[in-house]
Amino acid sequence: MGIAEGLKRGTIELALLSLLSKKDMYGYEICQQLKELSHGMYVVTEGSLYPVLYRLIEKGCITDRSELVGKRRTRVYYHIEQAGIDYLNEIKQEYFSMHNGILLVLGENEEGKN
Repeated sequence: MGIAEGLKRGTIELALLSLLSKKDMYGYEICQQLKELSHGMYVVTEGSLYPVLYRLIEKGCITDRSELVGKRRTRVYYHIEQAGIDYLNEIKQEYFSMHNGILLVLGENEEGKN
């Protein structure tokens, strides 16, 4: 596993819950939003996305619903629940705390400059 993959693995729940806190989304849309909002720096395949979504469903952080699109196609939308909002706030606080600690270890100030 590369460095970027390891970092993504540690932040994927934070990124997903953050997107879902803005609106309900389906899997492909989530992948596209992550890529677009990060200017191509945070790319997640649908194959690696779904296990995380299923884990968040099991934790009670999100729910899913199927919606008919067209005549025969269904699309699964994911919705953040209150438990997910609470969890998002908790991991966001932990992320920023860890990020600031890493900057201190690296000898960087808050703007990322020495």
